[in-house]
Amino acid sequence: MSCFHRFIFTLSCLLAPLTVTGKVIVSGYVRDSATGEEMIGVNVVTVETGAGTITNSYGYYSLSLEPGFYTLVFSFVGYETESRPVRLGSDMILHVELRLSIQEIGEVTVTVEAHNENITRVETGSTQLPIQSIRKIPALLGEVDVIKAIQLLPGVQVTSEGSSGFSVRGGSPDQNLILLDEATVYNASHLLGFFSVFNNDAVKDVKLYKGDIPASSGGRLSSLLDIRMKDGNSRQFTATGGIGTISSRLTLEGPVFTDKVSFLLSGRRTYADIFLPFAGDTAVRDNTLFFYDLNGKIRFTMNDKNRFFLSGYYGKDVFANDFAGMYFGNRTISFRWNHLFSRKLFSNFTLLNSHYFYDLGTPEGEVPYFNWISFLEDLGFKGDFI
Repeated sequence: MSCFHRFIFTLSCLLAPLTVTGKVIVSGYVRDSATGEEMIGVNVVTVETGAGTITNSYGYYSLSLEPGFYTLVFSFVGYETESRPVRLGSDMILHVELRLSIQEIGEVTVTVEAHNENITRVETGSTQLPIQSIRKIPALLGEVDVIKAIQLLPGVQVTSEGSSGFSVRGGSPDQNLILLDEATVYNASHLLGFFSVFNNDAVKDVKLYKGDIPASSGGRLSSLLDIRMKDGNSRQFTATGGIGTISSRLTLEGPVFTDKVSFLLSGRRTYADIFLPFAGDTAVRDNTLFFYDLNGKIRFTMNDKNRFFLSGYYGKDVFANDFAGMYFGNRTISFRWNHLFSRKLFSNFTLLNSHYFYDLGTPEGEVPYFNWISFLEDLGFKGDFI
């Protein structure tokens, strides 16, 4: 039997049990009503039975129920709860859009989880941080930093004061796997560790696994930090930016074709080198010191069963003077294809490239002269079935 026939046979075995049950399936995507972006981790619950699920990393949900009348409740922190009465007699596609909540809270209710929540829930040892929550945390020199927010979580410790390195439950920083749109980021810091490489204007969701790391993202002993970029506003063109003490940033996003093709382009750069020429000390004046980040993403929705994403990141640090120079940075590229084989079987195929480079040397003509160049590059392909 050829490899192709074996693949078809295995796929048939996976799909067969999904079509013989007496239950029906309600499925779809949950999106932000303002931007059209799919939302991660939205709770979907039936009032009548209490059965529920959450949207996956691509905003898709699927729920199997007996035929009948139900009220589906969609909820997410910071958004208005949406209720949809449905009559299920056969499989149904139900897309929902949630609106940001602008109501003021009159009182605060403190709740706790059940004592056995950590062993009864499907996923354990993970913490999800929406970017809206991260932006509310006080920031060093006005720079909102994803890694600095992670360092405030239980079980996470700072490796050294002020740095972006972190230790999870006693592990070392190199035992943490950091992913940006599923591509590995080998060096997640700028300015020798003071800031992370993640521009908060381009980030949609952050999830930290402190235990029970998914098998699809193995390779580290301590933790997994999964960061997802925005898909780009598919409803209208927007531009956001900011001028800070350390750096300035600009983000452009919008639709190419409404609800079909959207893009995101985001950049950030420090400008310490602009002010160095005004220093009184000539040793300081002749230095070059800066870093920059570029994020880009394109999303193409072909139909309800097929979506394509192309995202990339490039960042670089530059330290140089008349005697020596040091340059290092990261580049990641991710191409993903989401496909629905059935209402219950969601798949994602990803082609990845990660590149880290390091360059240390002296200018030509200096004695001694040297140029040390090192790099690390990964190419990968994977398929996930959810």
